[in-house]
Formats: sequence, structure tokens, C-alpha cells
Amino acid sequence: MAEEIIGKSRAIREVFRLIDKVAPTESTVLILGESGTGKELVARAIHARSRRRHGPFVPVNCGAIPEELLESELFGYERGAFTGATRSKPGRFELAHGGTIFLDEIAEMSPKLQVKLLRILQERRVERLGGERAFPVDIRIIAATNRDLEREVAEGRFREDLYFRLNVIPIKLPPLRERKEDIPLLAKHFLARFCEREDLPLKKLSDGALRRLMEYHWPGNVRELENLMERLVILTEGEIIEEKDLPEHIRSASPVPICPPGKFPVDGFSLPRALREFERELILQALEISGGVKSRAARLLGIKRTTLIEKMKRLGLD
Repeated sequence: MAEEIIGKSRAIREVFRLIDKVAPTESTVLILGESGTGKELVARAIHARSRRRHGPFVPVNCGAIPEELLESELFGYERGAFTGATRSKPGRFELAHGGTIFLDEIAEMSPKLQVKLLRILQERRVERLGGERAFPVDIRIIAATNRDLEREVAEGRFREDLYFRLNVIPIKLPPLRERKEDIPLLAKHFLARFCEREDLPLKKLSDGALRRLMEYHWPGNVRELENLMERLVILTEGEIIEEKDLPEHIRSASPVPICPPGKFPVDGFSLPRALREFERELILQALEISGGVKSRAARLLGIKRTTLIEKMKRLGLD
């Protein structure tokens, strides 16, 4: 399997199966999953096992490029198309000719660009900004999003016809909390990689540290685990990473009881406490990922900045 797609859980084995099934085809693929689950890795794996593997793989993060720049990045432009366009430039669709273009965070694309993308999907031709002719493009499109596109369609933020064009072969990536048996393998892999990069002796997790990692909810998924392993490699003095070396929000997080049907504890448990701990854990992690920037943390949590501040005060995190 492709580089760094690691795991043996049933959930990730199903992803491997779908990759093997869809990769040799020309079908459009829509990869769904939370942030940090490895959507680009899956897209690269599909490309690497396809008939287009010798062609280019062109990734585009539609959420990271300002809307006014994204159009010219995707479609290119002719000289004089706008102020500062002193030469013609091909867009990402042209650059992906003969290969694969990966459109990450597709739900962030504006309605105007959604219309142009739909036309490319239908006609396989692209017209540069300021241009008078369309260029044929031989591309495979793989899109990805961490949003519920059906809800986006229902609420009028995403075109229904484009959704159906993209959702030919959906691949749903499981969050790390649903494949916790893969945590030891992933942690070991990341520790080995960062120790090699830093030319350090191989570091290992103690049983207590690993137990804490297994109990943690991982709102940032595999990316969060990867970042944590890099931090521990740099900051931990010895070759054994102990529980005390873990960040406070992981050491102090209480496991949130999950009660499958028929398994509810006979003595019951405190739902308010569980919800409070879960909310506190998610907010702490969003703040860590965002570097303490509350507006960004609020976006990660899908709430307003004022709502986040109110919750932080209520939970004693201000």
C-alpha cells in the first residue's frame, strides 16, 4: 500500500480494498473524512496504482487559496487578463494533463467556480481567464472534503449536479477514534521516522503512555498523532517516552464512556460529566492545533468565536 497509509483495523482494510478496486479505473473519486484522516495520502495511492501513475499528480487545496486567486490557479490566464498578468500561465488543470488532479476541501469552492468545474467534468476542456479558446485536458479528478456534502447541497451551498458528478466512487475514511487498534502501529512508525530524521536513537512509548494514547479521543486524527510523535521525539530526553512526557490535555483527558446498544452500564454514568469532558477535550485540541488563535479554533469546531469564548469561560479554560 502507498507510503504511510498504515493500519490493520477492519475499517482501514476496507479503505485499502476500495483503493485497489478503483485505482485502475478512470472513475471520479470523492474522498470523505474528517481533517487529519489522510485524504491526500489516499488520493496519491489511487494515482500511484492507476494507469496514470507516470503522469503528474497535482494537488490543490481549495480552502487554502483565496477565492480571487483560486480561479486563476485552477484555470490559468492569458497575458493582459488582469492587472499584473504580464505573461500567460497555464492553470492546474492543464498542468495535470495526462495525470490526476486532487481537489482537496472541494466544499470551500465558490458557486462561480463550482459551475466552471462542472463544465470541465462534462466537457474535459478548460478555458484560461482572458482567453478565447478552450484547451482539451486528459485528467482524472479526485476530490475530497471534511464536510457533509449532502447537507451542503440541501442548504444551498453546494450544487447538486456537481455533487452527483463527483460522487461516482465515494471512499469514507474512518476517524482515528474508530480505528484505535492502529494507534500503536502509527505511533511506532512516526517515532521511527522522526528519530531517523533527527539522527537520534529509536524512542519507544511506555505501556502507560500508550494506554493514554489509546484512551484519548483524537479530534485531530492521524495528523494530530503524527505531530505529537514529532514533538515527543524532540522534547523527550530519554529513549522511553513516559506518561509524564505527554501533553497535559492528553494526560488529564477522561475516557468518554461509549455505550453500544445492550452494553449500557447497569449502575449508569454521568452524561453531563461525559459531555463536559468531551467538549473540554475537543476545545483544548482545537486551540492547540490553531496555535491558540481563537477564531481559527472556532472554525475548526464549527462554531462562532463568541460561542467558543463563552464555552471556554464555562469550562474554566479562559
